[in-house]
Amino acid sequence: MKIKSVRLENIRSHVKTTISFTDGFNCLVGGLGTGKSSVLYAIDFALFGEPLGRSYDYLLREDEDRARVILQFSANGKEYAIIRALKRIGNRIVQDMDQLRFFEDGELVAELKSDAVMEQLFSAIGIDKELFRRLIWIRQEHLKDILNMTAGERQRSLDQLFGLSDYETAWSNLRAILRWYESERNSLERDPDIIRMDELKARYEEAVSELKEKKDGLEEDKAKLSEAKRRLDEITSRLEELQKIQMRNEELMRRKSDLQARISAAERILKEEKRRADMQKRRIDDLEREWNSLRGEENVLRERLVETGLPRELTVDQLKIHLEALQDRISDELGREETIRSEIKRASQRVSSLAEKSECPLCLQELSPEYKSNLMRRLYDEISENKQKLKHFEEEIRRLEERRNAISDAIYNLQVIEARMRRLNEQILSERKILEEAQRKIKEINGELSKLKSEFTSVCSQIREIEASRIEEIRRERDSILAEYNSLESRVRISEENIKETSKRIQDLKERIESAEKKASRLETVRKIIELIHEIRRSYRSIQPKLRREFIFYLERTVQRMLDELMGDNILRVRIDENYTPIIEGEAGRRRSVTNLSGGERTLLAFAYQLGIANLLIQLRTGRGLQMLILDEPTESLGREDGSISRLAEALSRLKTIEQIIAVTHSEEFADKADHVIWLRKEDNRSIVSS
Repeated sequence: MKIKSVRLENIRSHVKTTISFTDGFNCLVGGLGTGKSSVLYAIDFALFGEPLGRSYDYLLREDEDRARVILQFSANGKEYAIIRALKRIGNRIVQDMDQLRFFEDGELVAELKSDAVMEQLFSAIGIDKELFRRLIWIRQEHLKDILNMTAGERQRSLDQLFGLSDYETAWSNLRAILRWYESERNSLERDPDIIRMDELKARYEEAVSELKEKKDGLEEDKAKLSEAKRRLDEITSRLEELQKIQMRNEELMRRKSDLQARISAAERILKEEKRRADMQKRRIDDLEREWNSLRGEENVLRERLVETGLPRELTVDQLKIHLEALQDRISDELGREETIRSEIKRASQRVSSLAEKSECPLCLQELSPEYKSNLMRRLYDEISENKQKLKHFEEEIRRLEERRNAISDAIYNLQVIEARMRRLNEQILSERKILEEAQRKIKEINGELSKLKSEFTSVCSQIREIEASRIEEIRRERDSILAEYNSLESRVRISEENIKETSKRIQDLKERIESAEKKASRLETVRKIIELIHEIRRSYRSIQPKLRREFIFYLERTVQRMLDELMGDNILRVRIDENYTPIIEGEAGRRRSVTNLSGGERTLLAFAYQLGIANLLIQLRTGRGLQMLILDEPTESLGREDGSISRLAEALSRLKTIEQIIAVTHSEEFADKADHVIWLRKEDNRSIVSS
């Protein structure tokens, strides 16, 4: 795998930065905080998508809600590109899966789902996150970790990397499995069914013979039971038929008695209803006679009204109108009568005045005797005439009052008669309804009585004669056969239960024998498994040191080759012991510990050791050697005065085994030896890249 370019958008101090890489030694140079390490973080994020810590806070630029990394690289002759993005949701920063893409030779092969992209990436480069972060991306604080470990820690760590710790784990895990199988073997060897298998087989044969005898006896009892069942069914059928007839007769007799009682009750009710109907008719006749009497009185009153000059057919309301008109007329006549009386009184007063004085009562002038005489005569004539009129009015008023009184009495009496007639009509209608209801009931009762008598005749015709002694005789015969049947049924049921019990006992014995045979077979299998586990554990114990020696052999050669390339003419001979501890041999064959090396030698040895492990592991996993190396501040612990930075840069430039090296440093002296230098600076809190 070799990186072609990386584009950073809103990654830490990078707003929009594109960096291209070449084969050979690439060096990113810049001061503190210029965004050098951010490039390495972006490459790691683009490849694996997982944060270095618990969150993505170290990647997303402040005050920005989205970020993106586009990484282009080559592997196995193909070109790849991967796009990953971040977005802020509330207080959290998460990966934006909507922008996730993976391209192979320009064709989209996976998107949106992290698992699909990781599967395609691993297929392309054969390197996982752990191998990349531990061996390919070497951070300065972790460069000498492998040298600083104790011998035991180093052996455990590298055994785990090489997969040798799996043999130790398997050896330990097999111990628990071995104990489990040994426990099972001990349990099977003490199992009573395995120990007494011959006895179980003998009991099984005995039970099979016993079952055959019981089945033969059962068949004989079933034949007898079937015959008893046939005879029982026949006599039961005959008995049931007679009992049905008897029950039918009893039911008919009860029905006959019930019908007799109902007929008697209906006849009593019919008689009572007829009596009540007759009484009701008499009551109606009395009311009709009273109504006719009132009608006669009404006719008499009507005749009297005719005598007064009124029509016969007038209603009471019409009579009241005539009465009011008559009253008005009387009032008018009385007014006229009063007027005439007043005129008579006034004329009499004038006569009296003339008799005393000879002057006009009106104008008070003196009257002549002749005129006075004539005036008095006229007054007397007027008085006489008014008295005649008064007599006529009095006679007319009397006649009108008599007519009024007659009409008033007629109105009162007619109202009384009409009210009484209305009440009588209502009573007659009510009594007639009662009579009609009684007549209806009489009709219903007659109909019901007719039906009851007809049904009574039918019931009497259905009653059949039967002898009770015959039923009792058949019942005793049935009971005898039933007792025989019950005895046989009980014997059959007991035999069937015994057969079931014997069959169950046979099945239990069979299952125990089969189980014992399986257990015996299992016991032999377990014994063989135990022997096999012992052999496997012995093999694991013996193979792990052999494989470790093989790994140490190849690791030693690889580390030596890397060290030779790094150091050039300054040759150090490296030997690696059983604990993966590197030991330096001088020209005279004298051995030195890594603690006795100079700082530069120790750094180069650490590089060589790290590269040797990485190269060996990648070779094992992918079949290809280490192609790329990423170094984060490799000069951090080196001094400027002793030339160690320059020597390290020269060593890396000579390292031709690795096709691409990407190093991040703030040392311009270190960058002088690089094939491709990328300069970074910071302006207005933004990283600026130049080559």
